[in-house]
Amino acid sequence: MSQHSTSKAEAQIILASASPRRRELLAQIGIEVKVQSVDIDESQKDGESVMDFVERLAMEKARRGFEIIDNEEKLPVLGSDTIVEINGFVLGKPENAQHAKLMLQQLSGQKHTVHTSVAIVTEDDAILNTSSSQVTFKSIDDNEIDCYIATGEADDKAGAYAIQGIAAQFVKELKGSFSGVMGLPLYETVQLLKQCGVSTLRPSSGKP
Repeated sequence: MSQHSTSKAEAQIILASASPRRRELLAQIGIEVKVQSVDIDESQKDGESVMDFVERLAMEKARRGFEIIDNEEKLPVLGSDTIVEINGFVLGKPENAQHAKLMLQQLSGQKHTVHTSVAIVTEDDAILNTSSSQVTFKSIDDNEIDCYIATGEADDKAGAYAIQGIAAQFVKELKGSFSGVMGLPLYETVQLLKQCGVSTLRPSSGKP
């Protein structure tokens, strides 16, 4: 069953993700969505580069959403994926608290890169863009890590942290897209939406 955040008549796109963060970011720029979560194999292929990996997952999510959803309105389908990379290694979502702790220990005092790819599939096209941001963490001691993990915020986050949440206090420097690190780079997303004829800035009703 699909999850709807708005009625079919209001939706401008279909979001092939159950991520509340991506839904909130789209709402922030005035995009109404219909939500269709999708399941794909999110494991990295042998020899696949980090960039190829994140872009493939985003496109596979969008294509999968386009295939399975009832889309009488022919709405664009948006898929996205976020990957944390440090020293060439990918940090996905933690499997458990100990795994989250290991990830945060790796990130402590270090610079890492957050890649977020956005793909949109329509009847006529499949387009994609990627944002890469550099994030530097302060040194985090084990007590801070344990306290953070106990909040539950790290549970389903790439790299075991949420920049928009409690973990903001760990971020010493950010170069790039804040929304991209959250999970959906809004600049890149809007450029893709425009190519599909979806506008984020529309005249208000009742105004000329």
